[in-house]
Amino acid sequence: MADLLQEEWVEQLENDDNAFILDVRTPEEANQGQIPESTTLNIYLGQEFLEELKQLDKSKNYYVYCRSGQRSRQACAIMNSIGIPNAYNLMGGMLEWKGDII
Repeated sequence: MADLLQEEWVEQLENDDNAFILDVRTPEEANQGQIPESTTLNIYLGQEFLEELKQLDKSKNYYVYCRSGQRSRQACAIMNSIGIPNAYNLMGGMLEWKGDII
């Protein structure tokens, strides 16, 4: 897992042809705006969240975010623990996001 500042996260993402953007907020939070091309998977679903993570392609590079960067940091650690080696946390999350949202 790597904690990346927004500039690092965006630059790495833009140069990654194997990227997958993962939003681990609740559906209600995601409805307020998401980073384009992201997929929402609510970390608060507990075991269901873990089961969904296990279905992910372990060869992808995951760019993970939440509201503040705390839940996404936890999600990255969980992902690493189940064999997903490349998980990148967006420090500051959506609270500090300066890019596009949809």
